[in-house]
Amino acid sequence: MSESFKVCFCCSRSFKEKTREPPVSIKRLFEAYSRNGKMSFDELLRFVSEVQGERHAGLDDYVQDIFHSVKHHNIFHHHGLVHLNAFYRYLFSDTNSPLPMPAQVHHDMKAPLSHYFVYTGHNSYLTGNQVNSRSSVEPIVQALRKGVKVIELDLWPNPSGNAAEVRHGRTLTSHEDLQKCLNAIKDNAFYVSDYPVMITLEDHLPPNLQAQVARMLTKTFRGMLFRCGSESWKHFPSPEELKKKILISTKPPKEYLESKTVQTTRTPMVKETSWSRVASSTNMARKGENKILEEEGELESEAVGGYRDLIAIHAANCKDPLKDCLSDDPEKPRRVSMDEQWLETMVRTRGTDLVRFTQRNLVRIYPKGTRVDSSNYDPHVGWTHGAQMVAFNMQGHGKQLWIMQGMFRANGGCGYVKKPRILLDEHTLFDPCKRLPIKTTLKVKIYTGEGWDLDFHQTHFDQYSPPDFFVKIGIAGVPRDTVSYRTETAVDQWFPIWSNDEFLFQLCVPELALLWFKVQDYDNDTQNDFAGQTCLPLPELKSGIRAVRLHDRAGKAYKNTRLLVSFALDPPYTFR
Repeated sequence: MSESFKVCFCCSRSFKEKTREPPVSIKRLFEAYSRNGKMSFDELLRFVSEVQGERHAGLDDYVQDIFHSVKHHNIFHHHGLVHLNAFYRYLFSDTNSPLPMPAQVHHDMKAPLSHYFVYTGHNSYLTGNQVNSRSSVEPIVQALRKGVKVIELDLWPNPSGNAAEVRHGRTLTSHEDLQKCLNAIKDNAFYVSDYPVMITLEDHLPPNLQAQVARMLTKTFRGMLFRCGSESWKHFPSPEELKKKILISTKPPKEYLESKTVQTTRTPMVKETSWSRVASSTNMARKGENKILEEEGELESEAVGGYRDLIAIHAANCKDPLKDCLSDDPEKPRRVSMDEQWLETMVRTRGTDLVRFTQRNLVRIYPKGTRVDSSNYDPHVGWTHGAQMVAFNMQGHGKQLWIMQGMFRANGGCGYVKKPRILLDEHTLFDPCKRLPIKTTLKVKIYTGEGWDLDFHQTHFDQYSPPDFFVKIGIAGVPRDTVSYRTETAVDQWFPIWSNDEFLFQLCVPELALLWFKVQDYDNDTQNDFAGQTCLPLPELKSGIRAVRLHDRAGKAYKNTRLLVSFALDPPYTFR
């Protein structure tokens, strides 16, 4: 059998058609755990225990499920024994995932909110860039359905000044109706998990519109809305306690009133001149005006009070001086926001203080203002210093977003990932810049891959020949752990087989490490073609030979495309 590629009107090139044949190393492994080319139930049980490291309860049922899955593929031996092709199909199946299956929450969810990394969006209503893209409820729905648990809305008065609307202020982006955004959040908040959704409001509203928004929030979310009441927390509630709840986080409106008070008190401070003296009748008029202003002030205060009572997590921006930014009120935890540049300044000067602050308080990081293309930054700068809410432009693409998606594949994809103990130790504060000893070494072998012939058109990668695939692989984590490698190029192969070179990753902080893969088609004269990517949280990674499912640029899983990869930690390392 051959595969032909048309070169011109009258000529074509033919290539020997590649088949899904197991690599030699996989054949030898099968031979070691089978007899006469057939693997029994007990031999498969021994394989999943010894090679795959499966130790969980109900292992017999797990192996029985494997038997049923390959039988479904109609490649099961008629005597109830597995032959090589059936074994190979099992290795490439979803049953053989590198992450726990089925996806379930398995972290302790009863600690305070500040003990978790939370899947966080930035300007969640934008469909594209930060300058002139369309605002819509669609990206809000998509984010929530992918597991995002923090949605950001920017609130501004509409042109008439009689209602609040959602838009990216001082830009050419369009606006979206606030009520539509709230309805989208209500309908999709718990699509992925019942753990709480936080709405961070960037509020640019006067008191009358704040009161209007308070009524909208109350009417839309009703019992879902979490209210603090008169309670005073020394620690935030836990995700478990806040199940099915919506939390509002923004700056308290008193800051608006204080700024107005300052303006009012400054107004009379004018040096008196002959033209500024007024008659007694004017003084009486002024007294009447003052009375009206007092009444208006009382109404504003009442309106703002209703808005303030809905704020579950009080927020503040991190500005000079540094010492005030990380001040910790032992009676009331709070949320502090800073952009990625301010974070970099903070970690250079007060890195361990930031780690201490995040043990009780929330820190939200957001992209710098020059990222008008909706690109993203390195999330590990925030995570390694305890920042819970590393806000990303979810409509963007690129490696940093893939790392973010990889982090939140952990813990069943519920949107909350428990911080490792090293970030919660109050006595020995973690310093990611400090030289640390190597705790373990991750050993990775990439055997082969398949599925591109089913997920892509024949000429998608090369017009005149089969693709030339290679894989880039690396660790994202603390600076000392960050390293990458690449395989050799498998020329003209839809089913590439790479050498058995073993990639070694020495890890100082495996708790915060993620392993990423990027497959490309090599081109001599043009840019290499993208052929899939994924990112896996190391604390969740299962040992053994696993089927690593690849995703497109946006993070959507391909239906068929996978890599076959083996993983091992030496020495074995216990997480959490």
